[in-house]
Amino acid sequence: MIPKRFASLLFSLILSGLMSLLVSGISTFRAVGMTPETVILWLSAWPMAWLLACPAVMVVAPLTRKLVDKLTG
Repeated sequence: MIPKRFASLLFSLILSGLMSLLVSGISTFRAVGMTPETVILWLSAWPMAWLLACPAVMVVAPLTRKLVDKLTG
């Protein structure tokens, strides 16, 4: 079990991983279409997307939570 103090980091890793996987997949498909190489291209693009997305989520998530609190409270 992972300690609670790492919850924010784990959230950022999971969210950025899933979102970058989705966006890089859509982008790859739109760029090259459905070819035999599409999945290979997608999975080779994903790590770079994740590398950029994770720090972005770590910065943006707290700001987003504050904005949501203001808009809903």
